[in-house]
Amino acid sequence: MERRVVITGLGAITPIGNNVEEMWQSIIDKKCGIDKITHFDTTGFKTSVAGEVKGYDALNYFDGKQARKLDKSSQLAIVASREALKNSRITRENTDFERIGAFISSGIAGINTIEEQCEISTIKGYNRLSPMFIPMAVANMPAGNVTIDLGIKGESISILSACSSATHAIGEAYKTIKYGSEDVILAGGAEAPICRLGVASFENMKALSFAEDKSRASIPFDKERSGFVMGEGAGVLVLEDLEHALKRNAKIYAEVVGYGATSDAHHITCPAPEGEGGARAMKRAIEDAKIKPSEIDYINAHGTSTILNDSLETAAIKTVLGEASKTIMVSSTKSYTGHLLGAAGGVEAAICVKAMENSIIPPTINYKVKDEECDLDIVPNEPRKKELNYVMSNSLGFGGQNASIILKKYKGE
Repeated sequence: MERRVVITGLGAITPIGNNVEEMWQSIIDKKCGIDKITHFDTTGFKTSVAGEVKGYDALNYFDGKQARKLDKSSQLAIVASREALKNSRITRENTDFERIGAFISSGIAGINTIEEQCEISTIKGYNRLSPMFIPMAVANMPAGNVTIDLGIKGESISILSACSSATHAIGEAYKTIKYGSEDVILAGGAEAPICRLGVASFENMKALSFAEDKSRASIPFDKERSGFVMGEGAGVLVLEDLEHALKRNAKIYAEVVGYGATSDAHHITCPAPEGEGGARAMKRAIEDAKIKPSEIDYINAHGTSTILNDSLETAAIKTVLGEASKTIMVSSTKSYTGHLLGAAGGVEAAICVKAMENSIIPPTINYKVKDEECDLDIVPNEPRKKELNYVMSNSLGFGGQNASIILKKYKGE
């Protein structure tokens, strides 16, 4: 028998807030988290801005020995997961920790550690590499370290699908609970890519915005967009079997009702023509949710601020929603945070939950110049009040890996 899956906890650390409530207040206040890069000296780089987590000090969350053994991506995953589990009020008294999973994904996980250790080997020799190099750098460690920190003993996996990683993690967690394999799963993503190696790689790919004005760098759907802005952070949701949640009298934020995943089978970085791969993911999610396209009230778009992504995602939404695309509200909260790569879907899903809880649609901020190819209602610059019953969140990754999830307002039925 299929089980219903609900969201009972939220955790986040982002460029616009070091917890969920701070993040949501920044959404309401239209506070952009993009600013000058401070993590390294950008002399010689074309890129000068990013979405850094503000005021982060690992020693506020970990002791010195623990912090030294954790790549920043794992640190951020743990911070968000601790908040999510605490927010859910799950304890060893009301939940079997052997039936709690951790599906925490990342796109490039330990890139800070890789950069650091490669420099050490070049300057001092390979015999000076840290014995913790691989345990810190490999992509499964955000999930693995979360299980160690929280004592979670259920299934632990990391789905690596570039910028779709966290949305895939949430979708697969939903399916895992739906079919009874786990009672609870912490699902989402973490990323800490803002280092010389990370920025230079995307810069040389010509994927990043070189804008120096922080308010005109990450501008999804704007005709003057020129590339994405790199961000860092983590977003984690607690997904739970409805009956289990009711039994322990949990606060239920929303229900996960749809998930769709597809491949473009087209190109390693360029989306398929007309966004057809993303369109199929959205269509699958709608079919899984057993709703009509017109029932979706709001879409949190992938909306990266690159020329191709925004126009092709627009085309995909039009294909799937048809006439309803003329009235549906679609915004990109990457205008606030920049692009958190493999963590993006986790943060954006948490924002969608808060939007449903508060009946407020996040705007696409810093929008100025209309693009005729991006002619959806992108909720420019100002939040809107509206009750939301169904919300979709999209993620589209390099390699043509697409994922969409649909959340439903939980009304106690």
